[in-house]
Amino acid sequence: MAKKQKEQATPVEIDATVAEDIAKKGSVVKAGYKARYAARAAEAGLGRTAQRSCWDWLAQTLAGEVLDGTKLDVAKFQRLLEANGVDHSRWTNRSKGWEGRLRMTGRLALQRIVAEAGILKTADGEELEAPAEWVAKHAH
Repeated sequence: MAKKQKEQATPVEIDATVAEDIAKKGSVVKAGYKARYAARAAEAGLGRTAQRSCWDWLAQTLAGEVLDGTKLDVAKFQRLLEANGVDHSRWTNRSKGWEGRLRMTGRLALQRIVAEAGILKTADGEELEAPAEWVAKHAH
């Protein structure tokens, strides 16, 4: 009887920029989480933007609303935060990497509000209904 050979998984191709970011020291996000997010998105055939987040409903919706290509449109993101009642006035640290911290902190504050209300208000005044499964996972 021949031993079964383990099938080797095809290596996941993670965007080079994302891989560099994962390797950087001093991030507030643990490298293990970054690697997991990137691998999950890469396995799904998604690119750099998806590989830099958990790519759940809110992440995908925010990407469509506030990213210009792969770059955060800060003014539009701030208008979206304001439309949802998120006070970002204290988030004024503009040291290296500030846009990423703004995006992460804003997303976390927004997540709680959207999960409670079940609605995401866009910077353009539209109201998007959050999926029930996402709300159940993020409601506290």
